[in-house]
Amino acid sequence: MLASADSVPSRRARPLPPAARRAALISATLPLIRKHGLDVSTRQIAEAAGVAEGTIFRVFPDKDSLIQAAVDAAFDPQPVVAALERIDPSEPLAERLTAVARIVQAWFTTIINLMMALRASGPLGEKPHLKRPRPSRVIGATIARLIEPDRRELRVPPAQVERLLRLLLFSGSHPGIADGKPLTPEEIVGVVLDGVRIHHVPPSKGHTPC
Repeated sequence: MLASADSVPSRRARPLPPAARRAALISATLPLIRKHGLDVSTRQIAEAAGVAEGTIFRVFPDKDSLIQAAVDAAFDPQPVVAALERIDPSEPLAERLTAVARIVQAWFTTIINLMMALRASGPLGEKPHLKRPRPSRVIGATIARLIEPDRRELRVPPAQVERLLRLLLFSGSHPGIADGKPLTPEEIVGVVLDGVRIHHVPPSKGHTPC
C-alpha cells in the first residue's frame, strides 16, 4: 500500500525565520566581498548561501542593501566585546592584554581585508550606497576596564594604554603598514607594556633613600 502524500516527509529544508535567513545571507556574502569586492553577484551569494537567487530579494531590496548590511555586520563591535568580556580580569596584565590583542587583531584583519577588497572595486567615495560604519567606542571602554585593576602600576591612565594598544594593533596588522609581516600579539603587548609600566630602579649601593 502506498503511503499518502501527507505521510511522506518533505525533502525541502524548513524555511528559516526572517532574522536567521538575513544572517545566513550576510554570513555567505562577507567572504565573497573579500574575494570579489563589489563585483560579487547575487548568483554567487545565493549559491554560497544554498538558496535560490530570488530569496535574496525577499530579504533585501537589492544587492547594494545586502552588501551594506554585510559591511555593517563586519564592523559590529558586539561580538568583539562579548569575546573581551570572557577574559579573566584576575589574570596577570600581560596575559590579559595578549588575549585582548588576539581578539582585536583578528577583527582588525577581517576589517582591513574587507576594506581593501572594496577599495579595489573603486573609490568608496564614488559608491554613494556604501557607507563605512564606525565601530563603537564600547570596545575601547571594555579594554580599558580590563586594564583598570593594574592602574597603580602604570605611568598613564588605562584609557591611554588602550589607545596605544589599539594603534599598534591596527598598524601592526595592516599588510601595507607592516610590510606584509604583521606583528604578533605578544610583540605588540611587549612594546606597550615596556613603554607604560613603572620601572622600579633599585637604589645603588651605599645610597640612602630620602
